[in-house]
Amino acid sequence: MLHHYTNQFLEYCGIADFSIPSIQALTARLNELANFLKTQRIRSVKRVRYRHLIDFTADYNAPSIHVTKSRVWTLRQFYHFLTLHRIIPENIATGIPYPKIEKTLPQFLTQDEFKLLIRHFIIRADSLMGLRNLIIIMLLGTLGLRTSTLIALNIEDVDLKYGLIWLREKGRQQRNMVLPHSICKIIHKYLQLQKYKRGPLLISKRKKRISSRTLQDIFRTAADQSGIDKKLHARLFRHTAATHLNKVAGIEITQHVLGHSRRANTMKYAHLNPDQYALYMKKHPYMRKEAP
Repeated sequence: MLHHYTNQFLEYCGIADFSIPSIQALTARLNELANFLKTQRIRSVKRVRYRHLIDFTADYNAPSIHVTKSRVWTLRQFYHFLTLHRIIPENIATGIPYPKIEKTLPQFLTQDEFKLLIRHFIIRADSLMGLRNLIIIMLLGTLGLRTSTLIALNIEDVDLKYGLIWLREKGRQQRNMVLPHSICKIIHKYLQLQKYKRGPLLISKRKKRISSRTLQDIFRTAADQSGIDKKLHARLFRHTAATHLNKVAGIEITQHVLGHSRRANTMKYAHLNPDQYALYMKKHPYMRKEAP
């Protein structure tokens, strides 16, 4: 019976324009719920009680705090659907609390580390794949693109004449962004070697669109060869772009470049501005030599 309702719910999510990653997460959590209910010998969703949901979200298979959060979100969405279609009389999942996730400071590459990395890729930019890798690092480290946005780029999304790039971001949002002249020059040289006018911008050796695994291999090799003592990943480059952009442009511009819909999501980079902090400390009355 639960399987029947979950299939209906996932179809509803598709019609309601949920993103593919969201539907995949919902599917995984609902499969976990089905397995949990089997251990409780519960066959009907109408027999599920609030205590069962609490046990599932917090205890079943010792989930991480992020899995627990995903389970709570899934149950709230699923039970809203069940209530909406009058399969159950009330949404018993609304009272399930989200776990508190301790916020950590975003890691980022310093200017010297990022320059070292750029030099590493410039030296190797004498081939199609070398130019591709340089473009990847420049787009990630200066514009802070997400992995999915980077991979989805097509040749026709780039206007080198006017220095614009068309981005497809999460939530199926689309927007234009100004492309720095230095990156335009690299892309122009890359496209001359690639010899395609349409299709994926960043391709693999097999002439297919690059994958997340390809990016991981590029980052791993670069970290080993450049000597940077940090694990390189797309999120680190996004934090790097945000941190250094905030130094010179402020929160508003940084928010626009990152594509944050909420200012609060950008504010976490404000405290990572050492230049502003140093200037403040110089102006602080108790930091002056003549202070009493």
